[in-house]
Amino acid sequence: MVNRYVCAADDVGRRLDQFLAEHSPDLSRTLIRKIIDIGGVQIDGRRVRKAGTTLSEGWRIEMHRDRGALEPFRITDDHVLFQDNYLIVLNKPAGIETQPTPARYKGTLFEALQVWLKRDRRFGRRLEIGMAQRLDRDTSGVIAFSIHPQAHKSLTGQLQSRSAKKSYLALIEGRPEPETGSYVSSLIRDRYSNRVKSVDWGGKKAITNYRVVKTIEIPTQISLIELDLITGRTHQIRAHLSEAGHPLLGDIRYGGCSRLGDRQFSRHCLHSHRLELSHPLSAKVVSFSAKMPEEMDPDRW
Repeated sequence: MVNRYVCAADDVGRRLDQFLAEHSPDLSRTLIRKIIDIGGVQIDGRRVRKAGTTLSEGWRIEMHRDRGALEPFRITDDHVLFQDNYLIVLNKPAGIETQPTPARYKGTLFEALQVWLKRDRRFGRRLEIGMAQRLDRDTSGVIAFSIHPQAHKSLTGQLQSRSAKKSYLALIEGRPEPETGSYVSSLIRDRYSNRVKSVDWGGKKAITNYRVVKTIEIPTQISLIELDLITGRTHQIRAHLSEAGHPLLGDIRYGGCSRLGDRQFSRHCLHSHRLELSHPLSAKVVSFSAKMPEEMDPDRW
């Protein structure tokens, strides 16, 4: 959601938070200060994080809001699967943006990682974070970052060349037939629906291998499947499963149900389960895994 305003002559010298509070009667001034603090306000296209900024005539103000918490996310020991001087691997919670968006900078995984590393006294140098991997906001699980210049090229190369192996767990509607197989298509983003879809020509080739782990009737048929990405296109898994008639539970954007019986889904049920790669410095093959969250485990429902 975005609200846009233009400062008039009468607004010159006023505080930014005061101006936004008067133009947004549904939001308290305290709430607006939090939106400014996490980076959800821009003036003439530049992010502004000072609530006391004094306004000038003609300034164009945009206030962006998402559905995330206004208290910024912070990494704890429980999120860290591995860390040395070159590489850090995290178990990302659902609902956290990987990288900054117009609605927030503070509390994204990237910003939280900056805060986390600054607390580490082993780093006697300027922090350099390499973001070679992305996960959707509502996708949980394993994600790796390089944290040293000597590690950036190797990690980026492995993820781009697909020599790093990525495995996901997903809860889907129905049961794919056969139990193991592949979805292969060319994907392109549709500018009207803002969704990724398969096309006969002009897209980028995408290959998703799948295996049914188990199928459950609660009350309708759902399946837990494991997916291996041979390519890594944007929304590849979501598009392939939707087009196969087995959308992710909770993935409303791609045709998934928001409710199953008395269970409401607050996010799509996709989890980055395992990542295998060569350590950027030692070249030793290392593997990391993150346990499936309870809200995705039907045995715990």
